[in-house]
Amino acid sequence: MEKPSPPPPPPPSSKSKEIKSPQPMASTMSLQRKKLGSHFLASDERRFAAGATAPNAVGTTPLDIRGAPIPERDLARTGGWVAAFFIFGNETAERMAYYGLSVNMVVFLFKVMHLPFAASAGAVNTFLGISQASSVLGGFLADAYLGRYWTIAVFATLYLLGLVGLTLAATLPALVPSQQGCDTLALLLGGCQPAQRWQMAYLYAALYVTAFGAAGIRPCVSSFGADQFDDRDVNYKRRLDRFFNLFYLAVTVGAIAAFTLVVYIQMHHGWAAAFGALAIAMGASNALFFAGTPLYRHKAPGGSPLTRVAQVLVAAFRKRHAGFDSGGYVGLHEVAGPKSAIRGSAKIDHTDDFRWLDKAALRLVQDGHEDGEIDPWRLCTVTQVEEVKILVRLLPVPTCTIMLSVVLTEFLTLSVQQAYTLNTALPLFGSHLPVTCMPVFPCLAIFLVLALYYHTFVPLARRLTGHPHGASQLQRVGLGLAFSILSVVWAGVFERYRRRYAVEHGYLGLFLTPMPGLTAYWLLIQYCLIGVAEVFCLVGLIEFLYQEAPDAMRSVGSAYAAVAGGLGCFVATAINNAVDAATGNVVEGRPSWLAQNINVGRFDYLYWLLAVLSAVNLAVFLYFASIYKYRSSPHATTAHNNKEQEVSKT
Repeated sequence: MEKPSPPPPPPPSSKSKEIKSPQPMASTMSLQRKKLGSHFLASDERRFAAGATAPNAVGTTPLDIRGAPIPERDLARTGGWVAAFFIFGNETAERMAYYGLSVNMVVFLFKVMHLPFAASAGAVNTFLGISQASSVLGGFLADAYLGRYWTIAVFATLYLLGLVGLTLAATLPALVPSQQGCDTLALLLGGCQPAQRWQMAYLYAALYVTAFGAAGIRPCVSSFGADQFDDRDVNYKRRLDRFFNLFYLAVTVGAIAAFTLVVYIQMHHGWAAAFGALAIAMGASNALFFAGTPLYRHKAPGGSPLTRVAQVLVAAFRKRHAGFDSGGYVGLHEVAGPKSAIRGSAKIDHTDDFRWLDKAALRLVQDGHEDGEIDPWRLCTVTQVEEVKILVRLLPVPTCTIMLSVVLTEFLTLSVQQAYTLNTALPLFGSHLPVTCMPVFPCLAIFLVLALYYHTFVPLARRLTGHPHGASQLQRVGLGLAFSILSVVWAGVFERYRRRYAVEHGYLGLFLTPMPGLTAYWLLIQYCLIGVAEVFCLVGLIEFLYQEAPDAMRSVGSAYAAVAGGLGCFVATAINNAVDAATGNVVEGRPSWLAQNINVGRFDYLYWLLAVLSAVNLAVFLYFASIYKYRSSPHATTAHNNKEQEVSKT
């Protein structure tokens, strides 16, 4: 059957140009079965050959701090590894402060502010959760208005002010309750003078100023560091892979300093000195970050990403009854030319999944002519619709990492309680390792794995997978989740042995007394396994989110990882509350699995529960990973990887 000739197109416009659909065929059913990509035809200003590289592969032009494009002759003097190392310093100090507060604040609230231990742990868990879950705020501000540099500058200053406030709380006697007659027995029996409301209000204000400062920095630092590398360079992916590994190394160095240096300062010089050290480190890192300003490359903020998402959802809902084969003037709307309508973003090719969202870009007669004003709440561009599709596709991956954060949160508290009952002697040094230093061992494992990553794991994995980087980003995330299951399984096995040893050797009621015959260093196995899990899972995750997120939403994409970490803290608290309520019965005299006396409780049962939940979570992740399609086409990715290997050999 001969296809009828299409009607003449409307006159061209400099403002926008429509990608028209072909006229319907005689068979409506055959048209409905066709992929929607057939409606997205090339205009005279936007032609791509079949199988061509996606438009965003050309990258975006780096900008200076004033928002002007950096000339090609000046690119060599900006960005790169030199600029990235200034950013590493900021992240090291931020992680040092974050982990320093997480390990010391529970004890400070209990010993100095005289809060019950359970309330102190709950307050710190809330602080950790809010500081991570609210990271989407920093990502939103960076992508929408401020840009990553100014977002880091503002929130790093806020972070420093919060740390100064905490230092004052530990320094000035008026800001804490009286310590007279408050010995260890009085603390345990609740006989110490409680803090006044205004004292707690001041402390919480300083603590949450610090939390929001961390929330603003966290989603931006890794993305801003990655921005320093030219995405148009043939070595871009290889350098980005190394950057994220070194970035997490900077995180690890900060954590090691928190679990060793800060603990030492607190034990020998007091709380004021410990919090003051954190404030000094943060101030020095801020100065280092600002010193690197002339070297940084910037990406333009693309306007409110939440507004663009809302516009797509509203426009798609309004046209929910419109068919792609309906009569009249029908097509998928996109602006003409090589650039998208979103500042700081390249155009994104149309994809055929989530077809109901494509209706937001479906241009109907009632939407008006292309030379008129377009209502963005009725008609969106294809690139804008694809941004929303990408965010939806990405969501299951960080969601599946929440369980890893749950395990990390549980280890931070439960394993410390285990360590109080074990022998922490260091025979070579003739002393004992402070229990609060035990979390340093996962950090040391991370440090070791990152140091050996390119010399051991990558060559071995490359032989098995054929991948130039040893494993893809999703493969690394899945490997990390698998190691987290092994860590929690071993934790359950050892806790069962530790509890039986305590019962058999008469330590049932002595849950704060170390057992000389059982060393605490059996905990190193679970610490090392969870450290390896962090390396593979979290490093792979932040690299995955940065590369796969839309150009103008990379900070929001990076915030996904931080939000998952924050939700992990809240989920861990919810699991503990549910387990405590379900397993304990005061009337019947049945202790909870999480009884304060660890020798009476059943921490091993909780670890088995976490192992089962983690296994189910891994199965869910494997399903979503198997159906995920990377933004780069396989042919383009293979060609790019081949070029990288050729360059690396020269």
